[in-house]
Amino acid sequence: MDARTTDAARSVLEAPDIARVLTRIAHEIVERAKGADDVVLLGIPTRGVHLARRLATRLEEITGRAPGQVPVGSLDITMYRDDLRLRPARALARTDIPGDGIDGRLVVLVDDVLFSGRTIRAALDALGDIGRPRAVQLAVLVDRGHRELPIRADYVGKNLPTSLRETVKVQLTEEDGRDSVLLGVRGTAPADGQ
Repeated sequence: MDARTTDAARSVLEAPDIARVLTRIAHEIVERAKGADDVVLLGIPTRGVHLARRLATRLEEITGRAPGQVPVGSLDITMYRDDLRLRPARALARTDIPGDGIDGRLVVLVDDVLFSGRTIRAALDALGDIGRPRAVQLAVLVDRGHRELPIRADYVGKNLPTSLRETVKVQLTEEDGRDSVLLGVRGTAPADGQ
């Protein structure tokens, strides 16, 4: 991101805010699932995977489970996207399903931004090819609206009403060297399809 882009984008969440909303989401998952015994977190690459790992750590802290006891993995949806022929070729990401699988478990899909709902539709299709969870829920850091499909997040870090001209860019330390959510205007802020 160049200096011009950083100046044009305004921060709506910073590291402490992101940490706080992830802790809140983890508490909500524990409350709704009545613990976290059968919860499996699957992050959607790229930033969803990092968020899923952070959520797993918080779930372990809240429930008193040992580190590594909350199953976490990643779910690549590239080949399930409905825009494959409309965009340049994308590298396949990794699908990593925890050893005990997902059958009969509560799967929480984790992503950074919920926009049209098409990514989550693709994730549901991919999930169906892997197994049969007891239930599937969705946790997102930011819900920016503009749904094209009837998909709703169960856990939302921040609802951020946007115009279609605006972009939402999530930065995470693991990928970008810092934690923030930036709101910009198309053409001045980087767009990840968000």
